[in-house]
Amino acid sequence: MILDPTYFIFAVPGMILALLATMKVKSTFHKYARYAASSGLTGAEAARRMLASEGIYDVKIEQTQGFLSDHYDPRANALRLSPDVYNSPSLSAIGVACHEAGHALQKAHDYAPLTMRSALVPLTSFGSQLAMPVFMIGLFAQLPFLVNLGIWLFIGVVAFALVTLPVEWDASARAKRLMVRAGIVTAQEQEHAGSVLNAAFLTYVASAVSAILTLAYLLMVRNRE
Repeated sequence: MILDPTYFIFAVPGMILALLATMKVKSTFHKYARYAASSGLTGAEAARRMLASEGIYDVKIEQTQGFLSDHYDPRANALRLSPDVYNSPSLSAIGVACHEAGHALQKAHDYAPLTMRSALVPLTSFGSQLAMPVFMIGLFAQLPFLVNLGIWLFIGVVAFALVTLPVEWDASARAKRLMVRAGIVTAQEQEHAGSVLNAAFLTYVASAVSAILTLAYLLMVRNRE
């Protein structure tokens, strides 16, 4: 596929969008990492307060390694926050931590798209590794059923990317609303913390666009063979 010039027509826009989104996230995070919330709460404390404001006390809040490696693990019901978020009282840290707490609230309230995304994780993990090899083998061996299998496996990847969009948007919306209501930040501070979440959402948009373009390319290759 990389020898096909047409491939780059489909791949390059997604790559550029992903690069720009990543740069935007990092620059926005570093910008508001210089400003501490007036409450003085760290990211971990902010997440705990936000969950408590909704009557949620059973979520574990743990420190993990890596820059912006923050995530919510629904299987363990645990927030895992990077050191720059867990220990920092910055508006960036609070925004990210409260976003992850938003995912915990989604699980507690049985938010359907989160349940759907969790169900897609095994298929997506399997499909992301095998879709391209299966497609390529089918293409070179002229075995249409393998070509179609590769496409169907990749459709699972696209479905995961698409269902991730409402999940991430909703988690940020919950965070923006509750971080003020729970007294974690002021309304003005929320605007800055929310800027980090808006930038982060662009990375998920970029991932979805890239997945859709790749699927379009696979379909085009199949149809012209």
